[in-house]
Amino acid sequence: MAFNTADRVISREGTTETHADTAGSKAVRIILITVSVLFLFIMLVMPLITVIYESFRKGFGAFLEAVTDNDTISALLLTLEATVIAVVINTVFGLFAAWAISKFRFRGKKVLVTLIDLPVTVSPIIAGLIFVLTFGRQSFIYPYLEKIDFMIVYAVPGIILATVFVTFPFISREILPVLEAQGTDEEEAAALMGAKSFTIFRKITLPHIKWALIYGIVLCAARAMGEFGAVSVLSGHLRGQTVTLPLQVEILFGDNKYMPAFAVSSILMVMAVIILIVRSIVEYIGKRKGEE
Repeated sequence: MAFNTADRVISREGTTETHADTAGSKAVRIILITVSVLFLFIMLVMPLITVIYESFRKGFGAFLEAVTDNDTISALLLTLEATVIAVVINTVFGLFAAWAISKFRFRGKKVLVTLIDLPVTVSPIIAGLIFVLTFGRQSFIYPYLEKIDFMIVYAVPGIILATVFVTFPFISREILPVLEAQGTDEEEAAALMGAKSFTIFRKITLPHIKWALIYGIVLCAARAMGEFGAVSVLSGHLRGQTVTLPLQVEILFGDNKYMPAFAVSSILMVMAVIILIVRSIVEYIGKRKGEE
């Protein structure tokens, strides 16, 4: 009888502790969710609402006039051009680099991996300055570029070069972990059966990295469209020639044209939302395929 009483006391104490733990976990959960929501609202939702409000503050006609301005259209086209070229180049480079690092052994592999991460650690402004010093008037390369009439600094090639530089780690870094997890057994078996290298890549390697590749392309495109620092240094701010959308926003804001600046910003916001939707779709499909 005494044993049963003690057992009940222990049971009640355990129940009390469980209730206390549950209440504490619930309080922590509420605090974490509240802090997260408030942070996102202040840092993300409020600025987006401000951009939308300021864009249409003077009416839809003024907004349409701002976004159809010749300089804005030119900036949009240059942004898209630099983004497409950067994505194509970085896709090829990312595939080659990730495949070489994960599937082959060679001297200097660690150096290659370190160099791929370099644009992430270097400030974009410093990167732009490096290219100015490399291809600008004070460079020994400049006279040769001038002879063939191919300018890089303060020209469109410089914008593309800067965009490629700041975005080239994204695709390779998304593909590399997948290739390393896959190993080399399937490729080696296919090679022993007489399959060619391209066939092995198309039939075995590519299906494994397909969703990681698409996700990397989406991230690369998003980063390319919003690049400011390196492009600003290399562009020379030549209106209608070397100005991208982020630079166009800066120019308009500097000229105290606040409503047009917010209107152009809304274009970047719409492009960012589209990229976010595409990324979410890719993540969802990738997870479903992985579960299957």
